[in-house]
Amino acid sequence: LIGRLMFELPEEMGLIAVAVRQTQGKGRGGNVWLSPVGCALCTLHISIPLHSNLGQRIPFIQHLVSLAVVESVRSIPGYEDIELRVKWPNDIYYSDLMKLGGVLVNSTLLETTFHILIGFGFNVNNSNPTICINDLIAKFNKEEGTELKPLSADCLIARTVTVLERLIDVFQEKGPNGVLPHYYKYWIHSGKRVRLRDEEGPLAWIVGIDDYGYLQVHEEGKGVESVHPDGNSFDMLRNLIVPK
Repeated sequence: LIGRLMFELPEEMGLIAVAVRQTQGKGRGGNVWLSPVGCALCTLHISIPLHSNLGQRIPFIQHLVSLAVVESVRSIPGYEDIELRVKWPNDIYYSDLMKLGGVLVNSTLLETTFHILIGFGFNVNNSNPTICINDLIAKFNKEEGTELKPLSADCLIARTVTVLERLIDVFQEKGPNGVLPHYYKYWIHSGKRVRLRDEEGPLAWIVGIDDYGYLQVHEEGKGVESVHPDGNSFDMLRNLIVPK
């Protein structure tokens, strides 16, 4: 629906579709994404000028969205220590243990404007199949003796979009350095050691993200290299960066 509408609307007009549940959602690499009631699900359309900081670094959008999802919870007073984190390139995690959601970005360049469709979904209320945001809040209340209230999907979608607008503004003004310190605060990879390609592959250490949003790894004897998300995936269970 948004794919058909987005070229017909004035550039300054925002467009968002919110779903209560998803039966035909799409993930990266052709994966299917199924989401029951109790998740925050939406597709957002934004326009980015080609000749802008973000227009020259479009892969960064998925990182900004992932950060916005985490910030939508952790920027609420009292909720700052909820263990919601970012996994490169596009996942939302509980610590480095379990996935709660993900982000998928599609872009179309029309003349000098990128039309970006951002799909994001994250588990707010369902304890299965892994864990949800409100489980994390209940766990935090039990451990810390607090009484933080559960959050709603509608509230978190609204907060995510609001935070994303701010992050885009900062990125357009200051470039990657305007957002990366905040991103690193919430990501799960700092200083982690990984294997490249397979379990017998060379050892490397994760350094950070380069100016175009690609993961930087330091392989012994080879210096720092960038790993593109389109050609690789991050297997957290085996601590591997593997070609897809």
